[in-house]
This record gives sequence, structure tokens and C-alpha cells, in this order.
Amino acid sequence: MNSVTAIPAAPSADAAAHFARRLSLETDCADVSAALASGAPGFVLLDVRGPKAFARGHVPGAVNLPHAAITAESLEGHPADTLFIVYCAGPHCNGADRGALRLARLGRPVKLMIGGITGWIDEGFALEGSGAAPG
Repeated sequence: MNSVTAIPAAPSADAAAHFARRLSLETDCADVSAALASGAPGFVLLDVRGPKAFARGHVPGAVNLPHAAITAESLEGHPADTLFIVYCAGPHCNGADRGALRLARLGRPVKLMIGGITGWIDEGFALEGSGAAPG
């Protein structure tokens, strides 16, 4: 026995429920990129970092709305059932969690793009903006 096998795996039904729940709350950079490339992604991609960070480089097609500025008023131009995908700098940043929480508290559908900008770059995707690193 080792540290991997010392604790048995969850029953399949529990594992299925767990992973389905995670996928209802999160998406990844590759899936976001593919959806954006389709031309009809079905969501609004929100970069919840500050305007200066956004200007330095962001995911193409993203809208900048800092998490502290997410309010009912700032969302008025979007139908109530609009799905929002949020991201921030990366795993070291909780801005996306803060943005997702604000959206959820406003009754808006939301998922977090895991990895944020760091994940986007790690996947080899290009950024857009004045200081954007090539992807």
C-alpha cells in the first residue's frame, strides 16, 4: 500500500457527481479557445483584472470588467440568462473567484476559466493588447 492506494477511490456514482459538479463551475482555456473560434461561443468572457493589466494583454474577445465593478447596473446590457466565463491572472490570483462570486450572488450563470492568463499562455494561445506576449 502507498499514499495513492491507502484511501480507496470513491464509488463511481460519487465520482461522477463530483466531476460533473466541477465541470458545471469551471471550464479550461482550450475549451474557451475552441468556443471563441466557433464564432458562436454562447458566453461573455470577462477579464476581471484591472484596466492596466487588461491593456497589457488579455484573451482576444474578452471584455474588461474588474471584479469590484460587477454590479447589477454594470450587467444591465446582458440578458439575465447570459453565461459569463471569468478569468484573472492565473492560479495565484483569486480575482476570478471574486468575480464569479459577485455574478452568482446577482443570480447570473457563471463559470471560471481555470488557469487564467497563465493557463492561456501555457496552452500556447496568443494574447491581445499593447504588451501582449506572443502565444
